Amino acid sequence: MTNIFEQPWLLLIVSVVVLLAVAVFRGLFPQRHRWWFWLLPVIIAIAAFAIDFFVRTDNEEIKEAIAKAVRAVEREDAEAIGPLISNDYHDSFHASKQALLEHCRIRLSEPIIEKNVYGIVSLDVRPPNASAVFTVRVVFDPQGPIYEYRKIMPFKLQAELRKEGTKWLFTRFEVLEIDLHPADWRHIQGGAGEILN
Repeated sequence: MTNIFEQPWLLLIVSVVVLLAVAVFRGLFPQRHRWWFWLLPVIIAIAAFAIDFFVRTDNEEIKEAIAKAVRAVEREDAEAIGPLISNDYHDSFHASKQALLEHCRIRLSEPIIEKNVYGIVSLDVRPPNASAVFTVRVVFDPQGPIYEYRKIMPFKLQAELRKEGTKWLFTRFEVLEIDLHPADWRHIQGGAGEILN
């Protein structure tokens, strides 16, 4: 079932059905037809886009948080990652938010990434917590150390998020796959050779 707060399509279909109903009603009962009947489908269509534009669902906010994190890594901007991470962050390799950010500063200090293309594999939202599995296809920077070995490499990650106030913040990241092979954080600690093995 589609959610009218995330997609306008259901209300647009309703708008078309109402338009057809108004046309049929006008044909069957021309003496009862009023000019404002034609406004009903237009009002429903405008409402569909207004609801989609103005109402932000948890799913949309989580997808936006993931997009911001992926863009920050693409720009190699470790400072932009900080506001997206919860203060009680921890994962299988990093004991704290500071450890993760320090790791990001070290890894993103040299040109590595030219472009990231991501896609959400699964999203499970149970407020105030959420879990997302997503893939990122990394296009490496020609000036970087990995480019001579590989130009493109897919990664699969799992993220845990929690709603703190009005924002969804990451509480955990785990590396699931690198280049379609099972992996974890240990596989991206060393240089280019370790990432590729």
